[in-house]
Amino acid sequence: MELGARKLKILQAVIEAYIQTGEPVGSKALCELLDVSVSSAPIRNEMASLSELGLLEQPHTSAGRIPTQFGYRLYINELMKPKPLSDEEMRYIDGYLSEYADDPDLLLEKAAEMLAEMTKYAAISTTPTNRDATIQRIQLVQTGPHTAMLVLTTSTGAVKSKLFRTNYLLNSDILRMFSNVLNEKMGSVHLLNVTPDFIKSTAFSIGELSLMMAPVFVALGQACREVLKTNVLLEGRTNLLYLPEYEVDSVKRLLHFLEQRGELAKLIGAQKEKLGVLIGGESNQPEMIDTSVVLVRYSMGRQTRGTLGVIGPTRMDYPKIVSNLQYLAQSVGGMLNEIMDVGV
Repeated sequence: MELGARKLKILQAVIEAYIQTGEPVGSKALCELLDVSVSSAPIRNEMASLSELGLLEQPHTSAGRIPTQFGYRLYINELMKPKPLSDEEMRYIDGYLSEYADDPDLLLEKAAEMLAEMTKYAAISTTPTNRDATIQRIQLVQTGPHTAMLVLTTSTGAVKSKLFRTNYLLNSDILRMFSNVLNEKMGSVHLLNVTPDFIKSTAFSIGELSLMMAPVFVALGQACREVLKTNVLLEGRTNLLYLPEYEVDSVKRLLHFLEQRGELAKLIGAQKEKLGVLIGGESNQPEMIDTSVVLVRYSMGRQTRGTLGVIGPTRMDYPKIVSNLQYLAQSVGGMLNEIMDVGV
């Protein structure tokens, strides 16, 4: 769609005014915002034209205009200019996150908490994807006469532990032997390759020892499968209850959808761009018809590993939220790189 410079300027002004006030924008108010010397009539005509194009709508006959989903999309794609964070805001983010810079899971949880606090919306973070990860180390720690814990560490720094039980007494020598066998046979193996058949063939290759190690192999298989799952952390969902854009029934449906982590993970996973914005119906979820999702990927080394995002009404301050997310993703990625010693 080709729009003249004046139409684009008017559309941008209407959207940004509506984002700030939540009130429909009339032609008289728009003249003041634009600081133009023309009467309100030409502006009113342009607004009517933008409405005919489906970019603006009039909620009531005598009201001003508000943006449509289509209008927001054009604004985000062509007109939006992110609002840079102040030095004070950047210092606050870095200082807050640095307290958790030695624990990847806690760091991502606190990043989502911070986003929810900063935006007053719901916020999400996902754990790093491990689909291209390999087994870096397997440790066995005794927890009882017949029980021990398998601790799996991957090349991406993910750590997963699983308890297992044996029908014979364990001791440090047995666990050391098991650990040596596992690291020799499974070290540097891609997690995706640790299938039941692969585990069976590995067990077969160690002969009679495989009978004693059966519970250990089961624990290892479970740990690998769980590490491959992407966990979605959701914070600040109660913030949505207090937003005037949502009616009681609609916010209940939205919260119910957000509690379905599998569906939320699919929604996030479908977005492949470094920055993604889903507006209302673009999510193809009826519960999110009045909701937008802004997603930014964070990287470790040269690869994208996870996502930070904000969920709120379509009337959100996109320029500010995008800037917050981008800086937070940069900070989180940098701290994860240091934790996991990932080269860049």
